[in-house]
Amino acid sequence: MFIPFVTTGIGSLPHTDPYEACRLVLDTFDIPFWPQLPGLSFREFMIPQFSEGMPFLKVDEKRETIWIERDGDDLTRFYETYSEDMKLTISETHARGLHAFMHTVKDRHFQFLKGHVTGPLTFTLGLKDSLGRLIYFDEELREIALMLLKAKIRWQIETLKHYADRVIIFIDEPVLSALGTSSFIGVAPEEALRLLRETSDVIKDAAGIAGIHCCSKADWPLVISSNVSIISFDAYDYVETISLYPAEFTEFLKNGGYLAWGIVPTTEAIQDENLESVKQRFERGLELLSKSMPADLLLSQILLTPSCGTGSRNIGETEKIFRIVSELGNSLKGRSA
Repeated sequence: MFIPFVTTGIGSLPHTDPYEACRLVLDTFDIPFWPQLPGLSFREFMIPQFSEGMPFLKVDEKRETIWIERDGDDLTRFYETYSEDMKLTISETHARGLHAFMHTVKDRHFQFLKGHVTGPLTFTLGLKDSLGRLIYFDEELREIALMLLKAKIRWQIETLKHYADRVIIFIDEPVLSALGTSSFIGVAPEEALRLLRETSDVIKDAAGIAGIHCCSKADWPLVISSNVSIISFDAYDYVETISLYPAEFTEFLKNGGYLAWGIVPTTEAIQDENLESVKQRFERGLELLSKSMPADLLLSQILLTPSCGTGSRNIGETEKIFRIVSELGNSLKGRSA
């Protein structure tokens, strides 16, 4: 499906000019993606960006916050209008990068384009009600949030497929690294897996390619079981966590799965890195994983990305991160075990 070492990105950029962000993405990556721009508006933060249409949603523009407050008949209207094939628009007020991207590529066509959605676990474990309770622990609101995200996935794939043969959607789940800790002790693995599977299934049902992005360590067997085709991980700082599950990842790759190596750091560490130092780090990671997994699989089922989004970096650092990813990909293309 993918040529080994093709490059793409995770999502967020620091830009406040959406067209400038789009140009940088399109000039850099093999698989372009629409940019999320949290520096432009709090509505482009992970939770608010996909919250539009959520019943009982309250917004405080001055405090730049959102929450759920049960009042009125929002729930009745939602149930009356929702259907299994429903599509909900991601509006320009919540995703100026997406709408600028569509305008920029309107006369172009790609083999692949990438979009993203905040995962159901991160969404429901990041949004609170008026009493300060996470909506994940309200069974009805948890299910409604899943329905909302599914509808936005369908719309996104339907919209982006006009510009590409195939659309990839990454389920962004940074909260996965915290599951099992005291903060989220009430989250059952079985329910977490159900939410992830239903999200990846709706991507595939809409003829998209399902991926998942995890910012650091995670319960990798659970992630593999979520039925995604691409697992994006921080290969700069956490490659050793992959080595703990050689049998599971080998089976994932043999079944056609891909690992997206986030090998270029998006932390302050980027200040001390260059193409050669990152390439050396990649080689060390590959050597580690090759001790317990087939090297030919690792090298054939691979994409390259930054370790995470670059929304917390400045524009100069972002350009450096993107340049190193692109140069690394070009230097490794054609390599085999």
